[in-house]
Amino acid sequence: MTQAQPRHARVMIVCQLDRYANGLKPVEIERFLSQRGHEVQLVNTYYLSRAGEASRLPSLRPRRLALYINEVGAACNRRWGWGRRHLSFYFTVADLKLRSAILARSLPLTESDLVICETPYDAGMLVANQAARTLYDCPTPWADELFHEELITQAQRDRLRGLETEVLEKVDYLAFWWPTYSDYVVRHYGISGDNLITLNYGCTPSPTRAQFAKRPRIAYLGSLGSRFIDLPLLSRLAALGADIDVYGGPPPDPTLRLNYLGYAEPDVLLRYQAGLITCTRDELRRDGFSAKHLQYLAYGLPVLVPEWRRRLDLLHGSVPYSEANFRDVVASLSEEGIWRQLSNEAYAEAERRSWDRSLEPLENLLRFLQGSSQLA
Repeated sequence: MTQAQPRHARVMIVCQLDRYANGLKPVEIERFLSQRGHEVQLVNTYYLSRAGEASRLPSLRPRRLALYINEVGAACNRRWGWGRRHLSFYFTVADLKLRSAILARSLPLTESDLVICETPYDAGMLVANQAARTLYDCPTPWADELFHEELITQAQRDRLRGLETEVLEKVDYLAFWWPTYSDYVVRHYGISGDNLITLNYGCTPSPTRAQFAKRPRIAYLGSLGSRFIDLPLLSRLAALGADIDVYGGPPPDPTLRLNYLGYAEPDVLLRYQAGLITCTRDELRRDGFSAKHLQYLAYGLPVLVPEWRRRLDLLHGSVPYSEANFRDVVASLSEEGIWRQLSNEAYAEAERRSWDRSLEPLENLLRFLQGSSQLA
């Protein structure tokens, strides 16, 4: 009698789909698993408080209506300087509790073999109802990010770290979008790390690559709404005379004098010779990661990265810079031999970091669960 083959897994992905990095990885996970025969349900909670997807109207269900009211209050509070720093914590905690209660009650968790959460806003759901195996694929250490965004005080960061750490420790499996974040959380949060697995961010190498130009054009592509991006630094670099075009949203303050060109799809990068990253100097961003980094590499673009960002050895094709040497670094890219070598390194790195390669540990995890009889 032949032994029955283990069935494919039923996987739920809980996420918030936006036009930037937060919306890309969950979709790639869904594609990756579906192509391998697994049953995948993608749950977009971006409009959880609304009457329907993309609706401006609030839901009339009590908890969802409360979430909508809390979201409106939080948005108004962020416009008030003192309230932004001192009161945002309370809106955040209310948001977390409401989302956890709504999702734990409304999602068919018992029908899933593995529930993956891709956003800190919904991660509490993973420990509120442990009816399935859980994987928290965390984009960034959240309490520290909110602190450096000046949305919470030091004391509030400690309290939010406690809430975040409870989730990090209690989920069955924990991953971060980049290995430096795993190291950071073990050091600064003091978690055990016993449930850590690797599930790095990836990219889709473009079949067409950027081409050399004697006068390098530089692209900045991505979200412009966070303080850690350091838009004043981007403005100062642009003032040095380099050809820097800025894409993304929301529109930056006009006083920054950026050559802002609105939102664009990634293939706009084919027009450029380098991609640019800016970031603040706090410990989180020194150990941090920018999803746009891999997007630039996918088009064969050398990536200009602040020299204070650590572990650039993980991403070949990276070119460190400071404000003092930025002109010289850009000028070096006008040498065709130098640019082509960097471009080749960048594209080779993108191929090593393709989504299918980066997501292999997820398939290995499902095989492990099947092999250990944790999937029926």
